[in-house]
Amino acid sequence: MTDTAVGLIPAPRRVEKLRPDDAGVPIDAQHTALAAGPGTEGVARLLRATLGQGLGLPLPDGEVGDRDTITLRIDGALEPEGYRLTVADHRVEIVGGTAAGVLWGAQTLRQLLGPDAFRRAPVRGADTSWSLPALAVEDGPRFAWRGLMLDVARHFMPKDGVFAYLDLLAAHKLNVLHLHLTDDQGWRIEIRRYPRLTETGGWRERTKLGHRASPLWDERPHGGYYTQDDIREIVAYAAERHITVVPEIDIPGHAQAAIAAYPELGNTDVIDTASLGVWTTWGINPNVLSPTDTTLRFFENVLEEVLELFPGTFVHIGGDECPKEQWKASPAAQERIRALGLADEDELQSWFIRHFGRWLGDRGRRLIGWDEILEGGSSRPAGGLAPGSAVASWRGYAGGTAAARAGHDVVMCPEQQVYFDHRQDPGADEPVPIGYVRTLEDVYRFEPVPPEFTDAEAERVLGAQANVWTEVMEDRRRVDYQTFPRLAAFAEAVWSPLPPPSTRDFAEFNGRMEAHYARLDALGVSYRPPAGPRPWQRRPGILGRPIEGPPPIV
Repeated sequence: MTDTAVGLIPAPRRVEKLRPDDAGVPIDAQHTALAAGPGTEGVARLLRATLGQGLGLPLPDGEVGDRDTITLRIDGALEPEGYRLTVADHRVEIVGGTAAGVLWGAQTLRQLLGPDAFRRAPVRGADTSWSLPALAVEDGPRFAWRGLMLDVARHFMPKDGVFAYLDLLAAHKLNVLHLHLTDDQGWRIEIRRYPRLTETGGWRERTKLGHRASPLWDERPHGGYYTQDDIREIVAYAAERHITVVPEIDIPGHAQAAIAAYPELGNTDVIDTASLGVWTTWGINPNVLSPTDTTLRFFENVLEEVLELFPGTFVHIGGDECPKEQWKASPAAQERIRALGLADEDELQSWFIRHFGRWLGDRGRRLIGWDEILEGGSSRPAGGLAPGSAVASWRGYAGGTAAARAGHDVVMCPEQQVYFDHRQDPGADEPVPIGYVRTLEDVYRFEPVPPEFTDAEAERVLGAQANVWTEVMEDRRRVDYQTFPRLAAFAEAVWSPLPPPSTRDFAEFNGRMEAHYARLDALGVSYRPPAGPRPWQRRPGILGRPIEGPPPIV
């Protein structure tokens, strides 16, 4: 009999221990069956796969409500992602408002079974059994958007790594994977109409090691991309785990990889765009898209293929960090400003964003962009965003506040709080230290809704996401180190009904993390240990850009 590791993360709304004299419910290969009610068949497949791999449980078909049976069923009276897990009388029942709710209940069951339930093959003897405590769990998420942004443009992550992260998101009850697919340093999605986007734009000659001020280079070419079949596979894998994949195609800045592939997209009347290659360093790039009909049609054609691959509601179009110097120097851009009756280059960017907001809206989709999309269009509220457009507030809370007050939905992802490229400790051993110190406790105290929001404004907050920018993360192990264990704290902050940040019981959460580290070990996650980086996790001699002091709340 193995011990049950409780330490549930994220914390459920309510856990009730049932009869103290109940010895619990045994789970073993000889007796335990699985009964899937209508609509839960996909969850049953996943449960058989995970528990079959990790614990060697075959879970044959059983009848709903039978003894020694795990029953899955849907009850529309529950909230869509809510669930009720009951362990009693030699039975386990997971009831969800939808199949998604059933899946989240199944993830709780998996945690209750201990870290071995997260392995790929059983490590105990064939006669091993587990005993679940007699309890009832009632649970559901605080926010509908509980996400992670993964930057696969700066450093490409092969699709097996993306699958691993989808499993990790599901294990933490997160339901959005935002893929940053294009940037100055690489274009990572096959577009069949424009093959040079990946043939040329998918590869760079070399890579800056560390911060852009570093003198060091990795002289190896770097790149890669997802074929359209790869994307379909990723989207299907995510959908089975009730995760929505949000694609990001950056417009009109962060576009040098696209311009390197198709020079006519750049400001050809200002610079020799044909001489540009895929960018090899980091920072804000001056080479932005030209505001021409050619550019609009090109990216409409790109997005036509993107919409075929990603069925979700939202498409992210970037919109951040777009320098205006080339537009100021471009006769063509200045003529466009005059022809459209715009005030300046900021309004020209707003025109770009509104165009694609309307274009997506006409096709039943919604635009989301970084908070710069609010800028420009001074005569229009909130930059005149197209109806249905949403804002990802990254420079702090201010952009999200302005958007919510203008009637737009918001995803909060302030860099001062939930940018996981920022360092986790002030110690000298932190690998390539970037930005502010954001400890596990800091992330646990992250609050997506500013305290000054009215109830109506708070309803505009769809949720939040943590952002993983990979300029200094060359492979999955580095991504793991920066992301974990902080993603566990973030997951609780967006799922659980926590008290205000200053009164949250971090010590209690940290106690539950003792059990969770064992799960992460079983999953093979190269997380940052509580005592600091292991020797192979350090990056001595590679320049970072640490910022001292507490981050401003802006």
